[in-house]
Amino acid sequence: MIGGPSVLAGVMTIGLVFSIPMVVIAGVPDNLDASNVAQLTLAGTVNVVGLLLIYAALRVGKVSIIAPIASTEGAIAALLAIIGGEAVGVGSGFMLLLVAVGIALASIADGEPLAAERKAPLFAMAAALCFGTGLYLTGRLSDELPLAWATLPARVIGVVAVALPLLVTRRFRMTKPAIPYVVVAGLAEVIGFLSFAVGSRHGIAISAVLASQFAAMAAVAAYFLFGERISRVQLVGVVVIAIGVAVLSALQV
Repeated sequence: MIGGPSVLAGVMTIGLVFSIPMVVIAGVPDNLDASNVAQLTLAGTVNVVGLLLIYAALRVGKVSIIAPIASTEGAIAALLAIIGGEAVGVGSGFMLLLVAVGIALASIADGEPLAAERKAPLFAMAAALCFGTGLYLTGRLSDELPLAWATLPARVIGVVAVALPLLVTRRFRMTKPAIPYVVVAGLAEVIGFLSFAVGSRHGIAISAVLASQFAAMAAVAAYFLFGERISRVQLVGVVVIAIGVAVLSALQV
């Protein structure tokens, strides 16, 4: 409707409006140092770049294919957490692997190989790397800083690096039909980051993979909203993801 950059500019602006009051209430933490600022900046940057990439992918590819590929962000964040020394039980580790398999299956469409739309999968894979890195950094920072601060970096960088340049160069596009979607997306970004930050305090690897189930939800929603066909292989992947998430959740009780 309005293009990826304009969507990102609107989403980040809305998100910043709602993030600033929370940050003000939380106050500046006493332990905010150069290392934390650097990690916050990196987390915000990769999130903004990841969103630009995923919006670009969605303009040329199907939601039911792009979302599962992008959702491997959870596996990437979990892998980084494990490399960083986070302990994961054998049962949880097996369920993480099962969910990863489900994600891979959900990204395959019968009769429509990923090579048919080369740009979309490549953009989605690059976005997954960015999001996975951002999730891991956000998880680490959530233990050291107030939760509200986890939502701030991406929104500030998005407004400064994307929204303001678009406004100055008069390339920002917005239409009345697009406004509700941009507002909802902006709020969902903030709520999603806060939710993940809370969950990651109990374990980055588990929270990251659980968050990746958005792919299955997006694939089903795309079927009803956009008429996108879900293949049998994708359906199997969605079911595998659901089972893996259910068992993984039970193991954490």
